[in-house]
Amino acid sequence: MGIKGLTSLLADEAPGCIKHHDIKTLFGRKVAIDASMSLYQFLIAVRQSDGQQMMSDSGKVTSHLLGFFYRTIRMVDYGIKPVYVFDGKPPDLKKDVLAKRFGRREEARAEEEEKKDIADSETLDQLARRQVRPTREHNAEVQRLLTLMGIPWVVSPSEAEAQCAELARAGKVYAAGSEDMDTLTFGSPILLKNLTASEQKKLPVTEVNLHKALEELNMPMSQFVDLCMLLGCDYLDPIRGVGPKKALKLIQEHETLERVLDHLHLTSAKKENPPSDGNDEEVSSKKRAGAIQVPDIWPFQEARSLFQSPEVLDGHNIQLKWDQPKTEELVSFLCGENGFGEERVRRSCEKLSHAVGQKQQGRLDGFFSIQPKQQAPSAPTSTKRKAASNSANEKSSRRR
Repeated sequence: MGIKGLTSLLADEAPGCIKHHDIKTLFGRKVAIDASMSLYQFLIAVRQSDGQQMMSDSGKVTSHLLGFFYRTIRMVDYGIKPVYVFDGKPPDLKKDVLAKRFGRREEARAEEEEKKDIADSETLDQLARRQVRPTREHNAEVQRLLTLMGIPWVVSPSEAEAQCAELARAGKVYAAGSEDMDTLTFGSPILLKNLTASEQKKLPVTEVNLHKALEELNMPMSQFVDLCMLLGCDYLDPIRGVGPKKALKLIQEHETLERVLDHLHLTSAKKENPPSDGNDEEVSSKKRAGAIQVPDIWPFQEARSLFQSPEVLDGHNIQLKWDQPKTEELVSFLCGENGFGEERVRRSCEKLSHAVGQKQQGRLDGFFSIQPKQQAPSAPTSTKRKAASNSANEKSSRRR
């Protein structure tokens, strides 16, 4: 889900932080891409003409492999150097969200079974997409593919978005590539959206600049994190009655989430005991309609800690290397095992090999030293981070 309503809020209140680019303008950029989000997208979006997932002759799903292979080729062809980051163990606070998603998949599966003989093809296709769930096998196959392509990948100890943000802060990449806006909440200086979108959709790449967002919203990073939690995130249930505009106003007026909650509780208490004019039923109805309700259990301090100090590998200790593709092994894996067309795979390998072998022209902005108006958000710390960073090279070695 990311952060509910943040994109539209920034477009309205901090429009200078959002820019739209043609993918060609990202030539020479290194980008850390949320692989787990991309995997889910490809399993849903990469379909045959009849709406079914791409499959090999043996009936094996290949949508994820096709998506990663050809859309990575597209990025590389435009001079972008991607590194993919996979999710590790989710935080305990996110387990409720994941359980709800699993429940929705089960509901979709039951509904599909009930309606399979009477529903139209579009309805059945929507139900099928709702049941998509990436597996460990899918992840392993994509990691094997990337290794053969010579594309670096990293497994985060926890959230992939947090690790992408860490790589961007450490200067290992220019930006984080994800569709989830919580990548900004984790502190990525630059977020790129639509980077892995289908070329047929002709969507521009959307760049969101965190520093400009903070400047135009006139708030420090700590307040921005509180704003994101108030908007709604994966770690907390939403507060009923608080939309994006209301959330921004509350943070601007009260500065911290603690003070916002004190204000909401005080306001709620006054509404629970309004002066009576004899029509108690009407008063009660109006009270329920306009009430702001904070969930009884709303562990915002734990959620804040996850955003400000996520469990990540230290970006400075991660070495990223783009290697020549192993063409014959790729042909064996994609064509022999998964039914891809050999001629197209070999042409794509030539593009990969050429991109890695050529010396890329430096970007014009690389010749200038630009001093930001606002200091970058400090890198998060974690009690487990030192131990995790020691395993960075071990994690990175998996791709060799």
